[in-house]
Amino acid sequence: MKRLLEILRGILDELSDQTAYRRFLTAHGVEHSPTAWREFQDEHWRAKSRRGRCC
Repeated sequence: MKRLLEILRGILDELSDQTAYRRFLTAHGVEHSPTAWREFQDEHWRAKSRRGRCC
């Protein structure tokens, strides 16, 4: 049961960008803050908008 909850939490973290945000914090060597979250969102949006769209 514990393993199932860990898996579900991991899935929810991926869907809500929490895992990507933690990687961003580690890569940039910063702590969680509203400013760091905004920078993450801006970077994430820029990367997303540069990707090509299919059809």
